[in-house]
Amino acid sequence: MKESNTALKMAESDIMVAQGDYRQTNAVILPNIGISHTGIATTNPLMAFGSKLNQSILTANDFNPTLLNDPRQIEDYATRITIEQPLLNFDGIYQRKAAKAKLRATELQSVRKEQYITLEVDKAYMQLQLAYKTLEVLQKVKETALENQRIANNSFEQGYLQKSDILAVNVRVAEIENQLQYAESGVLNASNQLSVLMNDSTYALLKPSDTLMIWPVETEVQALETVTDNRSDIQAMEAASQAYEQMHKADKMTFLPRLNAFGTYELHDDEIFQGASDGYLFGAELKWNILEGSKRFGKAQKSKAEFEKSKLELEQYKTKSQVELNRAMRMLQDAQNNLELTALSLEQSSESLRIRTNRFEQGLEKTTDLLMAETQYAQKQLEYYATIFQHNYALAYVQFLTSP
Repeated sequence: MKESNTALKMAESDIMVAQGDYRQTNAVILPNIGISHTGIATTNPLMAFGSKLNQSILTANDFNPTLLNDPRQIEDYATRITIEQPLLNFDGIYQRKAAKAKLRATELQSVRKEQYITLEVDKAYMQLQLAYKTLEVLQKVKETALENQRIANNSFEQGYLQKSDILAVNVRVAEIENQLQYAESGVLNASNQLSVLMNDSTYALLKPSDTLMIWPVETEVQALETVTDNRSDIQAMEAASQAYEQMHKADKMTFLPRLNAFGTYELHDDEIFQGASDGYLFGAELKWNILEGSKRFGKAQKSKAEFEKSKLELEQYKTKSQVELNRAMRMLQDAQNNLELTALSLEQSSESLRIRTNRFEQGLEKTTDLLMAETQYAQKQLEYYATIFQHNYALAYVQFLTSP
């Protein structure tokens, strides 16, 4: 359901915007074609003579000076088709290359964003697993506490326990019920977080399809040391730097002339949407804008500085990525070590609780000692499952940092 994620949809929109910018640069190689229909009525001597000439209706009488100087009104309807074809626009060629590099950078950024959303979904799913596991642990703890409460009440009725012992047991049961309420809220919060990532406005109560378990660490993951350059976000920054480089080249190419071809085809008549007379014109223009004050020099200087800055940002990003990978690898190693420690602590507290429970049932253990052992066992269980979550997330984060 991550396809419904709003951030991914926004990334798709960014790609479409970049595609639109790139398609606009087709104007560098494709012709510009236009068509128009114009109607005029004039008594201007020059325009009247030219209109008759365009309509091919000139006669010898039209050269009469009196008619030339004071013509009657004439109407002219002209249909024009114009074509402009770029031939050599060096700056436009490099601008097109820059737009293509920008498009590639945007596509790679979208790939990286999808990988990040996948990481966030995995994290939210693991949090949901942890929330349900916490709820499960506390429910079992509550069952044990209620059983101990029943035994304590029986012992109190038989005169083996004091009122203070019963109160301590009741307080413990109340504490567990309070923790259960927090655990249920944690399940709802984790469900809502997943709903947000999936763009699900129903905010339904979700349940994981599997339980929280330790993810195995592959050998190649343990051997990772450096961040590779084929990672999509690094490639995106490289493509962005290439775009800045092409823009700088485009700014330098503005100092060169442009060569464009052009042509027109015209139809003229004294009636609308007719074309009794036609003619065409074509040619080429070599245009060289020699000086625009210092505008082009300043623009070239700016684009060069942006290109140099992009290279520095790329190197800085690579360095930060390597530091982040080193930190993630240490976090994974710490989580692995902590897993072993919490597993041993859980085993020890479980055995301690078993012994004290047996002694309590026989009337040989203090209520306070049993409650302490019971509390410690619950804490160790929660710590163990929290450590599993930390281990799995650390592994997922390392895989994210090293995924191409």
